[in-house]
Amino acid sequence: MINDLYILIPSRIGSTRLENKPLINLSGKSLIQRVLNNALDITENAFVATDSDLIKNSIIDISSNIIMTSADHISGTDRICEAANILNIDNDAFILNLQGDEPFVPKKLIERMLFDYSNNLCDVITVSTEINSNEEINNPNCVMVETDKNQFATKFLRTGNVHNPRRHVGIYGYSFNTLKELVKLKPTKNEIKFKLEQLRFLENGYSIYVSEFNEEIPPGIDTAEDVILADKYIKNK
Repeated sequence: MINDLYILIPSRIGSTRLENKPLINLSGKSLIQRVLNNALDITENAFVATDSDLIKNSIIDISSNIIMTSADHISGTDRICEAANILNIDNDAFILNLQGDEPFVPKKLIERMLFDYSNNLCDVITVSTEINSNEEINNPNCVMVETDKNQFATKFLRTGNVHNPRRHVGIYGYSFNTLKELVKLKPTKNEIKFKLEQLRFLENGYSIYVSEFNEEIPPGIDTAEDVILADKYIKNK
């Protein structure tokens, strides 16, 4: 199992769907507080990477694990790379890029990814879960992933034909050394067209192993409806 683990959470004020999304109140705590608390239950090396004083001030009462980064980053991947440099992380350390709008990622999912990364030679690891309805398949916000027989990604799509489709969950893991290589890559045409950053990795020859996790993954926060569902989930836990 991996000993040198860091969870880095990129977060910014700038959502087009939900104003000040990281600061949204979920049953008494902000969204970003819940994401960080969940990550700290897995490792003490969990940090929020942000350029926002509002986000910093939301977290400072519960943790000092905040890395202030440039406001010029175009992606969360770029932001966590700067944070890793500031933290002086070893090149071989394993970094988990956890999205700042995923407050309920199960610990068992992270453990599955760590196990699979330790037992498969890959550049990047991510995760998928079952698709339960045609509605999901036809929803462009449900990113689908296709893998080969060894569970390495061959295709990511928002719509279209995918063999044995599974829903991609946007959590990524890699060594710091690999992360530094990834941020140097230029965006590809398909990445820009489909708004899927992982296509940049795939189309530049980086292998992506896809862990399979078939237990419930509570939804992330993208819409006002998600906020209502999240509050219900917290109250029913």
